[in-house]
Amino acid sequence: MSLDSVNNDFHETLIPISTGVSLEVDLIKPRQPREQESKLAICLHPWSRLGGRKSDPVLAFLAEVLLENNYHVLRYNSRGVGKSTGYASFTGFSEGEDLQALVRWALGQIENVNSVVFVGYSHGSLIASLHPPLPTPIKTSHFLLSYPLGTRGWITLFRSSYYQAQLESLLKDERSNVLVVYGDQDEFTGVANYGDWVKQLQSAAQGSTRLCVGEIKNATHFWLGEIGDELGEVFRQWLP
Repeated sequence: MSLDSVNNDFHETLIPISTGVSLEVDLIKPRQPREQESKLAICLHPWSRLGGRKSDPVLAFLAEVLLENNYHVLRYNSRGVGKSTGYASFTGFSEGEDLQALVRWALGQIENVNSVVFVGYSHGSLIASLHPPLPTPIKTSHFLLSYPLGTRGWITLFRSSYYQAQLESLLKDERSNVLVVYGDQDEFTGVANYGDWVKQLQSAAQGSTRLCVGEIKNATHFWLGEIGDELGEVFRQWLP
């Protein structure tokens, strides 16, 4: 069933995907949908082993920005979270495969998609970074928020170098468009470590505008209070 055949959004709907699990999905239409072209955003939540789920308040805030900018918003519970079936992996590799399968499903539901944005928050940014750019003419963008650099090794079962290589490969792809945002008071990654890491990313991007980086003063990993408004403005200005 496609979205064009229904009047309502999908909420807490179990969607079977080709990896063998069913994922609990919300798929919300933009407030002013366009018939000739559509934009899709996929929101990926923080680490499920620490309570991450699709209802995360930071993602809910970003979803509002996306809806205001005429995006269909897909947010979902990863495997083993909420009503989603299966079990969370220790490496994130299964979650990456689930993401690709879910994107294929979503593109079958929404007609005329010309732009897809992956919105990954914390652990979700790791999984988002595994998805390569989609074939043209779809424009693919990645928003990586509070990338868990300091804990990347132990929350991926010591696959840190793999994730770094995947991210650098993404940045080298001429079709990519990546925004990295972090707070200088992040509890899990020191600002100096972020700075060194950004230099590696800039080297991979070869100085291209494919990579944008935002360091937000006084922001923590959790984007509480008024600092969220600054985050929203950075996100809004970057959105394709």
